[in-house]
Order: sequence, then structure tokens, then C-alpha cells
Amino acid sequence: MSVAAGTLRRTRARPRSVEPAPGTRELRVEVRPAWPFRLSRASGPDGVLKVRAGVVHRLLHHGEAGTPVVVRVAQTARDRVLLGAAAADPVAAAWGIERMRFALGVDDDLRPFHDRFRNDPLIGAAVRADPAVRLRRRPLPFEALAWAVTEQLIEYVRAAAIQRRIVGRLGRRCEHSGLRDVPTAATVAAQAPALLCSFDLAPKRALALRRVAEEVASGRADLHAEDPAPGWRRLRAIPEIGTWTLSILALLGQGRYDALPAGDLAYVKLVGRLQSGGDPRARATEDDVRAFFAPYGEWAGLAAAYALRATAPELRAVAAAA
Repeated sequence: MSVAAGTLRRTRARPRSVEPAPGTRELRVEVRPAWPFRLSRASGPDGVLKVRAGVVHRLLHHGEAGTPVVVRVAQTARDRVLLGAAAADPVAAAWGIERMRFALGVDDDLRPFHDRFRNDPLIGAAVRADPAVRLRRRPLPFEALAWAVTEQLIEYVRAAAIQRRIVGRLGRRCEHSGLRDVPTAATVAAQAPALLCSFDLAPKRALALRRVAEEVASGRADLHAEDPAPGWRRLRAIPEIGTWTLSILALLGQGRYDALPAGDLAYVKLVGRLQSGGDPRARATEDDVRAFFAPYGEWAGLAAAYALRATAPELRAVAAAA
């Protein structure tokens, strides 16, 4: 890792992207990924992550003051990633870069996983074919939790539309860049359930979303704690919050590769198909899915994503991690 203080080297992703707003300064950091890395060029379906001219853009807000931070990311070479964060506060800029490094998995050293499973009979061929696979994380754990609630028991296209409505009505917008951010837990907690239902959330989901937001905003469920278990227990006590939702939080919001969303429809179908000898109508139970991926141990979440690539790519569209 090195800080780029001067002119940047020539890049493949030569951005004509949004420049820093007046009154802000941009911190730039060039990173050598710990393992083969490929920057996704796809904008997020919820509308908060944008790709412009090959450069990833994301608006974040730092601290209680909510200092805006616009982060830009470009892959300048196979082994180089450049991150820039523009903010009025240099501490906020550094935080924004750290959060996007987490979300993109730039610093994840996946060598132990690949050394262990590159010859695995199920996922070995997919592991060898594409070592750059990463999971789609969120910069902040509350995002992963809130979006998991919106995705419960409905198709992903509909859930993404709900998320866009939430962001459009409750999220914060940067006038300079046009980017929007996911609303804070405190903002969501302050909303009437009827408003949340107006975004097409089912009444039970609206109540659950507000309850989890209240727990997070109050600090009773600390999603950033070194030991996440107490927070998980508080959230699990809320009606409509089950193991799938908490697994998504752990996997995509807290960076835990051991977390497996066993109730995800894609995995229920995948394991059912494999255990039945290929019957596309077969369905496994959550316990079946957990038992199936138990041999992958602390890498179960990443192994499950590879399993979809290896055996059932048509199921990836409904998977939590692809």
C-alpha cells in the first residue's frame, strides 16, 4: 500500500468522473491487492453505487456529524487499485477509503482458501478458473442488515426496487456528484411503519426494519463490536429476524466468511439438486444446506458462492452472494 501524492500513473480506467466538490480535499491511496482482484464494473441495483467511465463511485457519511465522503475507485493495473476519497475532513476521507477497501475485499488474502480447496471435487475447477471472486459486501453493516430485511421472501428485483425507494425518500444526496447514500439507522427508526409500507414493504417487514434500526441506532445492537454475538442475539429476538437475515449481516456487513445464508433459495435449490442426483425440483432444508457446506468450515460463505458458479450458474441471480 502506498499513498499517491503526485501525478498518477497511466491507467486503463482513465476516468472522466466527478471531480471533488469545492471546499473538499481528496486523499488518494494506491493499493496492491493481497490476492488476485478484479474491480466490478456494474452499478448497484439499489442506486447507491455508481460506475462512471469504469470508475466506482460511492457516497458515504462519517461520524455523528455525517460528514459527506465521495469515494472513487479505479483498477489501474492487474495488481493495483487506486482509491480516492474527497471530504472536508481528512479523517472522514481516510475512513471512507477504509470502508470501501472492506466492501470491495481489496485487502482479503484468499490464499488459504485457494490452497485448501483448489482441488475440491465440487468447487475446485471454479476456484482455479477464477481466483478473483469476491463477495458483494456493504461498506457499513447496517446497510447489509436493512437490505436483508427488505429481501426476505421476495424476488430480488422487487427488493431492489424497494431499496431504491427507501434511498430516494430517506437517503442523503450529494448535490455536487448526484450520488445518494443509504439512510442511517436513526433515520429509519424515526419513520412511521405506514411510510415504510408505502415503499412496497409488507407490514411485518416494515415493523421489523424499524425495530432493527431502533436497536442499532440506540447502540443496544452494536454491529461494529469485536464480539458480534450479543448484537446478533438482540436482533434475533425481533419477530421476522431469523438466521438468514443474521447470516447476511455477518457475511456481507461484517466480513465473516464462515457465515452461510443457508435459507437462501439458491442454496436450498442447489443442495436439493445435488443430493437428489440432479432433480431441478428438489429442495433441501436449511439444516441440509449447513451440513453440506460444513466441511468448508471458516470459508463456508465463499465456498457456497463458488458452488453456484461450479454447478448451477443460473441460480446466482437469486443468491445472496454471487
